[in-house]
Amino acid sequence: MLHSRLLSYVDEVARTGSIRKAANHLNVAASAISRQILSLETQLGTPIFQRLPKKLILTAAGEVLIGHIRQTLKELTRAQAKIEELKGLRRGEITVAMMSGLASNLVPGTVKEFRVANPRVKLNLTLFNTGAEIQSAVANGEADLGIGFDFAKDGNLTVLARAVGRLGAVMAPNHPLAKRSNIRLGDCIDYPLVIADGSSAIRPYLDAAFTRAAIDLQPVIETNAIEIMRHAAILDNGITFLTPFDIEFERRAGRLVYVPVRELGRDAQALMLIGHERGSSAIASLLAEMLKAMMREAVG
Repeated sequence: MLHSRLLSYVDEVARTGSIRKAANHLNVAASAISRQILSLETQLGTPIFQRLPKKLILTAAGEVLIGHIRQTLKELTRAQAKIEELKGLRRGEITVAMMSGLASNLVPGTVKEFRVANPRVKLNLTLFNTGAEIQSAVANGEADLGIGFDFAKDGNLTVLARAVGRLGAVMAPNHPLAKRSNIRLGDCIDYPLVIADGSSAIRPYLDAAFTRAAIDLQPVIETNAIEIMRHAAILDNGITFLTPFDIEFERRAGRLVYVPVRELGRDAQALMLIGHERGSSAIASLLAEMLKAMMREAVG
């Protein structure tokens, strides 16, 4: 903490205008403060204090430096508080707002890992239908973290992580198209298509892609439930269109595969982890780091 000690010396001298007064307040020798400040001025190549007969005042360079010093000291204090919180019993409560498809597929493994490491922390997983609802919950303090797709920009929120997943064809491993490295939309129309309905953020991408390809989209099932889309692909030799995020659990279990579709190559969804712009508690920040790792792994 030698660096933080020097910053405290400079800050206190700037506040009191005196090395002696600063030394008294900090309970250190005046000579130690003087020596450290002189050394810093030598490193900077310019004085940071103007020595008047009865007072020290900041030079122009000192004014620039003191702003940085005070911001650094504030950040250090916050970091120390979070570290102390983590060194404790790791108690507390975290609320995560998310979309239902993520709660049933991508997030559970991370939640289990977090619970094993932090058994005294209560986790509340609250499901919402839209990204706007998730953003509102985080902005209003109802949730510590939010995870969903394609959030709109909001000055009250900060994006903690972002991972892009492209739409592709999803099917069972024994499907005739499952071994292909990539396919076209025209390859899919001979099989039952299970499609997200008009309330889903996915649907506009699909409609546009089929229109560009001059193919009439004729699904056998339309639904707003990703769970139905996944199960139909597993059980009915069908094809659905999702991102890798939507099938992470089934992919790992060998129940579904993801095959890139050429016409969907430019259509992607951004999975985003958000928090309040004021920051999160230490224990919520720890969960956020684990969710970030999960997102990185999901996109390979």
